[in-house]
Amino acid sequence: MPRIRVLVVDDAVVMRKLISETLSRDVELEVTGTAANGRIALQKVPQVNPDVITLDLEMPDMDGLETLRELRKSYPRLPVIMFSTLTHKGAAATLDALMLGADDYVTKPANVGSVSEAIQRLETELIAKIKAHCRRRETRTVLAPAPSPARPLPPASTAFPPRPVPIEIVCLGTSTGGPNALAEVFTHLPANFPIPVVIVQHMPPMFTALLAERLTAHSRLPCREGADGEGLHAGQAYMAPGGRHMEVQRSGTKVNLRLHDGPPENSCRPAVDVLFRSAAAAYGNGVLGVVMTGMGRDGLRGCEAIRERQGHVLAQDEATSVVWGMPGAVAEAGYAHKILPLNQVAPEITRLVQTSRRPD
Repeated sequence: MPRIRVLVVDDAVVMRKLISETLSRDVELEVTGTAANGRIALQKVPQVNPDVITLDLEMPDMDGLETLRELRKSYPRLPVIMFSTLTHKGAAATLDALMLGADDYVTKPANVGSVSEAIQRLETELIAKIKAHCRRRETRTVLAPAPSPARPLPPASTAFPPRPVPIEIVCLGTSTGGPNALAEVFTHLPANFPIPVVIVQHMPPMFTALLAERLTAHSRLPCREGADGEGLHAGQAYMAPGGRHMEVQRSGTKVNLRLHDGPPENSCRPAVDVLFRSAAAAYGNGVLGVVMTGMGRDGLRGCEAIRERQGHVLAQDEATSVVWGMPGAVAEAGYAHKILPLNQVAPEITRLVQTSRRPD
């Protein structure tokens, strides 16, 4: 099998060398070129024919966003993974890049002087993302496939309750590709949504607050980072802050958020499983869990808990997922009542919520 060809673009000599050496140690990868800025990168793409590009955001002459815009004109399907800093400016630029068509991002270590930390970040995050996006590309045709129709799993394991119970909360779980998927869903949810929405998107601190602001700006459903002890209200969405688990806890008729620094699950904090399990415990069969695009299997155990309490589960389909890891795991386990293309997720959420809450 041919190795994955990588073009590394970064203005810092030390980072170019570190990235190149780390990637080259993996037998499945080959660094075919490096570039110190976007202009050089654009010249090198047709020369080295990369399968994927790692692209620094902050560079002189032509920065990452400008380079990405130009890349997408000529190479709309070439996977691009951004390198970002853990700063407010870096977070905002990363979200801009994702909206412009970047496939993913990796944050640089806070301590740039720590070589071991940088290597670990590259080995655990960047290499996995490179392989995930390139494998996805290999399994798709050159032309984008048409969205698959809603595909229910076998009726014996997925049938909705014969008489729908009121859905009291919607739980969304996403990772790789999630910001754009969430934007699509939020854009099509109706105003005055009758129940609260809680979200886990795998992102670092600062990133989640900015993402919540952007979702609010482009939808009729306000979204903000959840706060510890905050009560849940209909028509409001709450996003787990980066770096903290978020749960919902019931006390009588009131349900509040609980944030904590418990150990990561599925190597994630926040974790979808943590939120979904708590929702199942607090709301029983009144939960609608939705797992969308993302690497790994986070959300699988949470959906199992929702199904055990007779709640509802939806999963995004493979054709419209950036990576079908999380929703694929839920679908293959038989926990999803329906597997939907992204453009049908919001309409199905709305239909289920409205139908379940319709007076007899």
